Parts: sequence; structure tokens; C-alpha cells
Amino acid sequence: MILDRDGVMNLLDTYDTETKAIKNEILKMCWYMRGGITYDQGMDLSMAERTMIGKIIEDNMETTKKSGLPFF
Repeated sequence: MILDRDGVMNLLDTYDTETKAIKNEILKMCWYMRGGITYDQGMDLSMAERTMIGKIIEDNMETTKKSGLPFF
């Protein structure tokens, strides 16, 4: 692929946005897991693993809401 200057800048902006989104996802995951994984361990997870853990967190949040038990 050959890109002009604007194309390169757009690609870099896209990479920056995606990188920030991944970091945000991992930081949230670490917070929800209360130290169950470290940030470094979260960074080593594959996308599939992050998706699976995210689903587990989502399911647990829904159970917490339904049960009326405090989360924090």
C-alpha cells in the first residue's frame, strides 16, 4: 500500500485511537477484576481472551443488578 502524507496521518490517527481503546478496555478489566490480573497481564491477552473476560464481567454486572446486591 502506498499512501500520501494525508493517508499516513489518517492511518496513524486510526492506530492511535485503536491503541487508546485497547488500553481503556484493559484498564477497566483490571479494575473490575480487583487485581485479578495486572495491567501487564491484560496487555498479554489476545483479543478473543479480552472479549471472553469482558462477557464474564458483563454477565456478573447483570447478575449483581438483578440480585440487588451492592457492587462497590
